[in-house]
Amino acid sequence: MMPCGPQPEEDKCTAAPRVAFFGGSFDPPHLGHLAVARAALLALHLDRVLFAPVGAQPLKPQGSSSGFAQRVAMTRLAIAGETAFNLSLADAPKTGGAPNYTFDTLDRLRSELPVGCELFCLMGADSFAGMRRWHRGAEIPFLAPLIVASRPGERLDDLRALLPLGLFLESETKAEAHSAGIQMECYRLGNAAGESARFYLLPGLEVEISASQIREQLRHADFSALTPPLALLPPAVARYIHAQKLYH
Repeated sequence: MMPCGPQPEEDKCTAAPRVAFFGGSFDPPHLGHLAVARAALLALHLDRVLFAPVGAQPLKPQGSSSGFAQRVAMTRLAIAGETAFNLSLADAPKTGGAPNYTFDTLDRLRSELPVGCELFCLMGADSFAGMRRWHRGAEIPFLAPLIVASRPGERLDDLRALLPLGLFLESETKAEAHSAGIQMECYRLGNAAGESARFYLLPGLEVEISASQIREQLRHADFSALTPPLALLPPAVARYIHAQKLYH
């Protein structure tokens, strides 16, 4: 089995032909993350979703609230029992604290996957909104087609305005598909070089959960009961946060 990241035992994706990379801080991983991954899994008939906590986000120089090892531990707990979800260390911290760039990670992952495997890049609308500022953001869709989980009521016009410079929708025509009750809209992105890439939109997912708001609420949470914001977390993650005294 070929590795999919720095520690292959965490990346059981190579036997699967359709793999989605799901990167982020996961600070902490919450039910919204799981809902997005489940929707993508069903809508696109994925075999694996790789949850990849990022070591150092270039656009967050202040770093994350919790350490990388803690975020890895929480992510592992969040996806436990989900046979199609795997923890990936492909975005682990680099030597010297160099930033992790999604383009570089996807490029490496794609080169390590066996011939015939398809790699996708899964993200929420909040991440997609910042792609214009990403390192080589306009090239990412041609490495791995984007799967974007849109917020409820968000229109395609809103997303079109957020495309990285140099990208455009090749056609106004969309193809709609429904799988296991999940709505999906299919488009194609293009650039001036004539490249074309598929673009998948999962509209209207009710996953309005903000990790930053959860962190703030956790400072005053009552851990004696799984009430909000604890109810927005997988129970094992809530217990870990309490034991480690994170975000207090």
